[in-house]
Formats: sequence, C-alpha cells, structure tokens
Amino acid sequence: MDIRKIKKLIELIEASDIAEIEIKEGEEAVRISRLSSAAPLTYQVAPAPVAAAPAAAATSVAPLATPATKGKVIQSPMVGTFYRSPSPSSPPFVEVGAHVKVGDVVCIVEAMKMMNQIEADHAGVVEAILVEDGEPVEFDQALITIV
Repeated sequence: MDIRKIKKLIELIEASDIAEIEIKEGEEAVRISRLSSAAPLTYQVAPAPVAAAPAAAATSVAPLATPATKGKVIQSPMVGTFYRSPSPSSPPFVEVGAHVKVGDVVCIVEAMKMMNQIEADHAGVVEAILVEDGEPVEFDQALITIV
C-alpha cells in the first residue's frame, strides 16, 4: 500500500469521529486507530425508560419447575438443544421403560456446536422423557426421570 494513501487515511480519521479503521487491498492490510492501547475504553449506558420497567417485569421468565415424581430427575447441565439420539437416523439412547445403569448415555445436549453426552447418575427404569427431541433446554431443566 502506498504511503501517500496511508497518510491520507490518517488525515481523514483525524477529521472525523471514527476511532479505528482497517483497510485491506489484496494481501496488504493497514489498521489505523485513534485510541492508544494504554487508554481504557469507556462505555456509557443510557438508563432504561421508566415506562419500560413494568413491562420488563411482566415478561420475566419464571424458573423451570421440576415435575413432582417419585423418581430421580436428570437435569440439563447447560443451556442448549436436547437430542434423544446421536443422529437423526439413529435410534434414541433410551425409551420410557428402559433399564439404565450409572454412566449410561441417556441423551445429548448440544451447546455451541458441541455435542455433550448426558449420562445417568443413578440406575433404574426410565419413567418419563420430559423434553421433545430438538427442543431448546435451560440450565437445570428436568430432562428425564428415572425410578
């Protein structure tokens, strides 16, 4: 990149409110920043309008209730998407009435493109599968009950 172009870019940055710019031409690139790396960035957050506060309180999410069962509940350890099987063409890990041992994989929760296998933490018979395949789940949401 020509030094005259770089000088012209610097002049344009100084004359404007732009804090940083990056230009690429082919394999060459230049980044010009008005802020020094030692200067901390500060942000100002505008206060929310007073009228919006009651509406926000009305739409708050209630904590997920664990269904009352006689068995033990396997809960989601993370926010993600619930899957009953390892792939769409595969059979589910467990069905209602299946016997499971400690450490058996009972489902998958996908989070950030990672497939996390959820294992049974106790042995027994699957009493209920509380989430549909492909549904989003929350942290500590009840997934499966085992008696």
